[in-house]
Amino acid sequence: MAIELRAKLNSHTNTSTDLISNLFKIIVSTALVITLYYIICFSQPGNDILSYFASSDNNFNLNGAGATTNLSHLVFGVAGSVDSWESRHPYIDLWWRPNKTRGVVWLDRAPTDEHWPETSPPFQVSGDVSKFRDFDHHGMPFAIRMTRVVSETFNMNFTNVRWFVMADDDTVLFIENLVEVLQRYDHRKYHYIGGLSECVTQNTWHSFKMAFGGAGYALSYPLVRDLSKILDGCIMRYPNLYGSDHILQSCISELGVSLTTNPGFHQFDLRGDVSGFLSAHPLSPALSFHHLDAIDPIFPDMTRDAALRHLMEAETVDHSRILQQTVCYDHNHSLTFSISWGYTVHIYERLHAPGYLHMPYQTFQPWNDAGNPPFMFNVRQVSDNPCEAPHVFFFGHVDQTNLSDYITTTYVRKAARGLPACDNNSADSISQIVVLSPTQPFKWEEGKRECCTVAPKNSYVTEIKIRSCLEGEASDWT
Repeated sequence: MAIELRAKLNSHTNTSTDLISNLFKIIVSTALVITLYYIICFSQPGNDILSYFASSDNNFNLNGAGATTNLSHLVFGVAGSVDSWESRHPYIDLWWRPNKTRGVVWLDRAPTDEHWPETSPPFQVSGDVSKFRDFDHHGMPFAIRMTRVVSETFNMNFTNVRWFVMADDDTVLFIENLVEVLQRYDHRKYHYIGGLSECVTQNTWHSFKMAFGGAGYALSYPLVRDLSKILDGCIMRYPNLYGSDHILQSCISELGVSLTTNPGFHQFDLRGDVSGFLSAHPLSPALSFHHLDAIDPIFPDMTRDAALRHLMEAETVDHSRILQQTVCYDHNHSLTFSISWGYTVHIYERLHAPGYLHMPYQTFQPWNDAGNPPFMFNVRQVSDNPCEAPHVFFFGHVDQTNLSDYITTTYVRKAARGLPACDNNSADSISQIVVLSPTQPFKWEEGKRECCTVAPKNSYVTEIKIRSCLEGEASDWT
């Protein structure tokens, strides 16, 4: 009986202890929640807790790595001016997608024309930079205003942002390719991604560690967040650098972040005919063009705007392959075909190694003549040797039907080569080239160029089929 009573007392005691323990946990948890509430409330301007939970930083943190980066995660900041906008906005309109792309064009003053094109990004007027007057010894006019485009875009408080992409008002972006490249990086970490100049002297005079802003560059959200906090003070520490790109790179380096280069950003510090450059694009998605007013139209017999729109016809159908180079051979006629998809096909009247054709054909000139060598890459000199000079065919039109597994692009000869044949292997009779490419996107994950097969249809038309290379397949150019 005593044992039974003792057991009941112990049971009652344990139950009381559990109740007290649970009550204590509830009190502590409630106190923590109330404390957190007051910390958040009174740390926000105007005690607006709702604005805190709607803030871009909070959206960024909630937006984890699980969802694949898409166009909605990018915000574009475009540096422009009222005086240049009228002639340059067609470049922006080529890639801006109303109601899909997000961003701002920053102008030096409000435009006098009340009508702003609906096809263009919305504009904002840059903030007053008079406080930097004593720190502005830069060779580039408006360097400080253009540097601050990054922080001013950030301060617009766009939500759900992973990447800020900066560009000039004469930059053309291939935005689908840009999205796919940025998908390779963790947007929650610090990234500064851009391209160098094509010319040695430009990189020497500015920096080999600097993204050239006209070509565009991408900054991850955490980097822009931290950069915006220090930028105004940092600008004052670099009063003598030439331009905005170098100032920005110097401030980014203060945060311990270095440039990640990508050869798809094209500054185009080149002059004249860049077709030889674009016909040997590196194995990387095309991301941007710049300095378009300083080069010839990229297609003959067209204006600059029309030529770019023509290229975009192909890019719209298959952005992954635009400008990608594929080399194949017609051994029966000793001909080499070099395809820059959506742009050109070159025919050589001799079998040439792929590595030789991967060097750009120097139809262009450097930005200035000070460098020796002038370029950051090897080139092939323009030649009147019939075994080295190409027959050049330019993109004509693109066709894709739902019933076909291939995209068809045609390329036509714009002018005769005007040279004798190489070893009697004349390609003069060919007037059109038809290229069949897969409807599936380019497989960048394979890390190699595609292969192709030549099938002459008659003496005037040659058909080429682009395909995935077979396992272990190598170019048979001998």
